[in-house]
Amino acid sequence: MPTCTPFAATDTDPADASQISVAGELLTLLRDTTTEPRPDTQLEALTLAVAADLPVLLWGEPGIGKTAALTQLAASLDLPLTTVIASVHEPSDFSGLPIVGDDPAEKGVPMAPPDWAVRLVKAGRGLLFLDELSTAPPAVQAALLRLVLERRIGALQLPPGVRIVAAANPRSSAADGWELSPPLANRFVHLQWTHDHEVVVRGLGGTWPRATLPRLAPARLPEAVDYARRAVCGLLSARPKLVHQLPGNETRRGGPWPSPRSWEMTLCLIAFATAAGSSRDVLSLLVRGTVGDGPGLELLASLDRMDLPDPEMLLADPEGAVLPGRGDLRQAVLDGVVEAVRNRPEKSRWDAAWALLVQAVETGAPDLVVVPASTLAALRREDWDVPASIEGLARAVSLSRRADDAAARSAVPVKAGR
Repeated sequence: MPTCTPFAATDTDPADASQISVAGELLTLLRDTTTEPRPDTQLEALTLAVAADLPVLLWGEPGIGKTAALTQLAASLDLPLTTVIASVHEPSDFSGLPIVGDDPAEKGVPMAPPDWAVRLVKAGRGLLFLDELSTAPPAVQAALLRLVLERRIGALQLPPGVRIVAAANPRSSAADGWELSPPLANRFVHLQWTHDHEVVVRGLGGTWPRATLPRLAPARLPEAVDYARRAVCGLLSARPKLVHQLPGNETRRGGPWPSPRSWEMTLCLIAFATAAGSSRDVLSLLVRGTVGDGPGLELLASLDRMDLPDPEMLLADPEGAVLPGRGDLRQAVLDGVVEAVRNRPEKSRWDAAWALLVQAVETGAPDLVVVPASTLAALRREDWDVPASIEGLARAVSLSRRADDAAARSAVPVKAGR
């Protein structure tokens, strides 16, 4: 039987060492990338939510670039990044490990935090990245509740300078995935993370977009808070059922849905987006990612109505009035003008309303004027003279009606002959 000889250490071949060094240089060149300011709606939404100190959850398929985006975000904001894979931890890693002291009856049993939490506290700031959240079992998700909402791990309180961002794959593409529990899901701003072909190609070429903190205008802060409160409170006053709606579907419960907590987050995001002058697309991502698509779209529509001109201001100066370009908003303004005349019918106000309707016909689609014109005509008093401008308006409305009737007749299928 052959005997085994012990492995004898040999000197490294200088040629092999040289090749490893060359490989290292090549890897360094491949990692040598730059960044550039580039408009990116989802990156701006993420950065705004981070600035607002709200927990964010990025949803996306594997390999879409969620982790890379968080790494680049931390570097851009000069925040140390701490990555924690939620699925490989025990519940005690987030709730704290019990440590028995000298006299538990006197001092109790403290809950010791994990080392990464201690490092965050010592640094005083950082970006805590909870990765693979959808693969964390329910017991771990329950332990994460206090961390995400109260920023506490055992007996340790994370400092205000720490921001929390998580990432998850849809259950269908997650490794042994779970649906998020409703209490945990309702603590996040949910952002759907997708790839932009141009960004990927340019990034692979060596230049990635750079995330920057939104520039908040100090002079606009009180106005932004007032605007956000009026927007949210106005919608919920008119639609009280939207205050709390727990979805019946398990999958939807693991996403954004309306509750007093998520409405408070929405109010905060509207204020930040207003103070930063963010675009409508960015605000839409944030609002729908907090209270869901349905309530979020209702809120966005109410924001549009809040920005509409006051009907009384239009009636006071119809010649200088500027009507909205969008058809639905213009329709709402015209309806509001007619309603204002109905509430206080006066000859001068009636004439001013007709002048506004004429302007609407001259600068937009005539069909938007049909209903307001008919309603306004019904408000005429016997001693009110008919304005001369109505004649041209009547022709435009009549043509619009005939065009609609012709379109309706052409849409009716012709019966086949017997």
